[in-house]
Amino acid sequence: MNTIIGLLVIAVGSLGQSSSYVPIKKVKKWSWESFWLVQGIFAWLVFPFLGTLLAIPEGIGLFEVWGAGGALKSIIYGALWGVGGLTFGLSMRYLGVALGQSIALGTCAAFGTLIPALLKGENLFRGNGLILLIGISISIVGIAVIGYAGALKSQNMSEEDKKKAVKEFALKKGLLIALLAGVMSACFALGLDAGAEIKAFTLLKGVDPLFAGLPIISLVTLGGFVVNAGYCLFQNARNKTFSDYTTSANWVNNLLFCALAGLCWYMQFFGLEVGKSFLGTSVILAFSWGILQSFNVLFSNVWGILLKEWKGVGKKTITVLIIGLSILIFSVILVAKFKDLIEQ
Repeated sequence: MNTIIGLLVIAVGSLGQSSSYVPIKKVKKWSWESFWLVQGIFAWLVFPFLGTLLAIPEGIGLFEVWGAGGALKSIIYGALWGVGGLTFGLSMRYLGVALGQSIALGTCAAFGTLIPALLKGENLFRGNGLILLIGISISIVGIAVIGYAGALKSQNMSEEDKKKAVKEFALKKGLLIALLAGVMSACFALGLDAGAEIKAFTLLKGVDPLFAGLPIISLVTLGGFVVNAGYCLFQNARNKTFSDYTTSANWVNNLLFCALAGLCWYMQFFGLEVGKSFLGTSVILAFSWGILQSFNVLFSNVWGILLKEWKGVGKKTITVLIIGLSILIFSVILVAKFKDLIEQ
């Protein structure tokens, strides 16, 4: 039952992340760099800080919690993840919500699951390591199938239909950017692992296990924010778009939708940390990062269908897409089943 609860919590958080790009579509007359920076203030600073407040032990300050160990490494990994965050946004721009997130998150799932396991000395060809390798391999197959569906979509749609679904659709450029985004975004998982001493400290001080890992998230997102903010401000200066922030006609509307997008985005990692507390120390806990990304891909494609990004494609393309999504779901079920067998 605990495993099911944990998976459900992670799924709810994932639904939030996959929905975060919907409010951005309501932002009016702002350049990409302007809305990306403003939503980032909420996603990577405001809400992670509020989440951290849930994990501050009584009588202990925030900096004492961060000083427990690994903070600098978490921030550095966060900065590397920030590069992935930038290119992740661009992948949505060129591929749309469904295909862009599918490729980027699939790559992120693989690297973010396997690299921490390798750094811990896990043997990927025996025991729990082998289960991880099998699970993530199946996930990658699912991502590849979804990528093939995207290629079929590109072939079957007219240029006019592509522009209607995604205004700046560019398959080759988008795929390269999405792959880079996935590799760099996996550094978020490394940042969470780097802050393990902080989580151990909060648990030692009596913090509820549900919230004990939240201070680490705020460190990783802080590093990511610095990179994203620097790039966005550079683009503001280059494109002369600083006026976006002072355009009163759209300011309130855009601020509200950026805040909503930031909250939805943060939900994935809030849900991940809360959900992990129900998974114990089993192999499914080690696969939790891959599970989150698989859910993200699943829900992002549901949004892609609802937003009519797949409108105009043939039955074959939709069939391939459904097969790819089914493989992703199967990978999660398979790892959970392996976990039950091991415990028996």
